[in-house]
Amino acid sequence: MQALLWGLLPLFVLAHFGHHLLTALPVPLLPMIRRDFGLDYTQSGVLLSAFTLSYGIGQLPAGWLADRIGRRALITAGICGVAVAGVLVGLSQGYVMMIGCLVLMGILGGGYHPAAPPLIAASVDPRHWGRALGLHIIGGSASYFLAPLAGVAVAAAWGWRGAFVGLALPTVVFGIVFFVLLGRRTSREAACRPSGPPIPEPPRSTRRLGPLAAFMVLSTFASAVMVSAISFVPLFMVDHFGLGEKSAAAFLSIVYFAGFWAAPLGGYLSDRLGKVPVVIAVCLIPGPVIFLLTLAPMGITVGALLLVLGTCLSARMPISEAYIVSRTTDRNRSTVLGIYYFTAMEGGGVLTPVMGYCIDRFGFYSSFALAGAVLVTVTVLCSAWLLYERE
Repeated sequence: MQALLWGLLPLFVLAHFGHHLLTALPVPLLPMIRRDFGLDYTQSGVLLSAFTLSYGIGQLPAGWLADRIGRRALITAGICGVAVAGVLVGLSQGYVMMIGCLVLMGILGGGYHPAAPPLIAASVDPRHWGRALGLHIIGGSASYFLAPLAGVAVAAAWGWRGAFVGLALPTVVFGIVFFVLLGRRTSREAACRPSGPPIPEPPRSTRRLGPLAAFMVLSTFASAVMVSAISFVPLFMVDHFGLGEKSAAAFLSIVYFAGFWAAPLGGYLSDRLGKVPVVIAVCLIPGPVIFLLTLAPMGITVGALLLVLGTCLSARMPISEAYIVSRTTDRNRSTVLGIYYFTAMEGGGVLTPVMGYCIDRFGFYSSFALAGAVLVTVTVLCSAWLLYERE
């Protein structure tokens, strides 16, 4: 653990935080944006999907480019690009204009996730990949935890537009500093490291497409369902429990608080128990939890359910990244990670407006119940697929 904390990992944790500081704002600020533009649930879902869909699409060319022109440049572009687009989002004066700026944010931000895990994996022992990638997730979780609090605090003084602009400016500065620091640190470590491939190439027996495809379908679908449900948590708290907009936005922090410990724990368990059984568990639990949200009384019970949902969402991430890194070669690792993130984000982008449409027509109870049932069904089917492929 000491070796992890003294290497490049802390720098990547900060980079992950900077990258997601702006992308974490739309959901907690959605009640304010909805009121300003007069949106219904479907339009609110489309607004969130504008970023999610473009962010997913941006992963494909970014992953391919990272394998060819360098991962450091793509990570930096992912941080600074999101910040520049965040300023434009804050300057948006209409619904359509804001959608266009969120699309731009997604495309410019697509380079971070396909490029970061291979660089992190190259800097640590393969036996610790799960733990290292889990610690890296803390940076993103911190953004999603603090964005509802910091964003709402800034929005209370300057409005939701001021929150986007105010948090974008320091992010641009950090992106430039990160590019310089990463270049210096990697050059220093490369001089001390013997020549050879940064990551051991996986044996041919582990490169079969079937297990990788089954694992990616399971992880990305679970992510899409959880994200689509979590996206409506602030509106759910306002309309179902009657909370104020600022309180509802702050309540969302419970979901992402789990990332501070769940991601490292998930990575650690995957290193010890195996990636497949742990990911099956964290994909199976959220189905019932999403349904129970509509039955639980306001208070500790709802908070506990949101914490469990956040735990599963965060724990799944490092397990999936470590599994993909362990089953791909260095020349296509970022490309496959780009496909993985594209699928997860496009799934979330498609399901979010679908969830909004269902809530408009059938209400939260039926919509969340359907989402939970579908997630359990797909998890069982993909688990059977994985077990069959392993045999």
